[in-house]
Amino acid sequence: MGFVYLALLLVTLGCMMLLDRRWRLFFWRDRMAAALTTLIGVVFFLAWDVAGISQGIFFRGETSFMTGILVGPELPLEEVFFLTLLCYLTMNLVNGFSRLADHHVARARERANR
Repeated sequence: MGFVYLALLLVTLGCMMLLDRRWRLFFWRDRMAAALTTLIGVVFFLAWDVAGISQGIFFRGETSFMTGILVGPELPLEEVFFLTLLCYLTMNLVNGFSRLADHHVARARERANR
């Protein structure tokens, strides 16, 4: 059962990719900008985690659902994938809602011009 959480994170990341591909929200819109944005977000949150760990605020909880592989003291491998998912989900939502807002504004203008 040590890979359950990691497997679920990977499945969820795959679902984010499918949504992204279907509506061209992030990576399928501009691969380089998306990769850079995701990298900056993950590095920022990893730095935040390291700062929290060094202050004794964050620590790794023991569970049989995680691999037990650490990428740093108190920093499990799954955290990297979770942070990637968090950034990807956020950007899909931001771009999706932006597209919806643009659509509603365009429809309102169209109705106003009639």
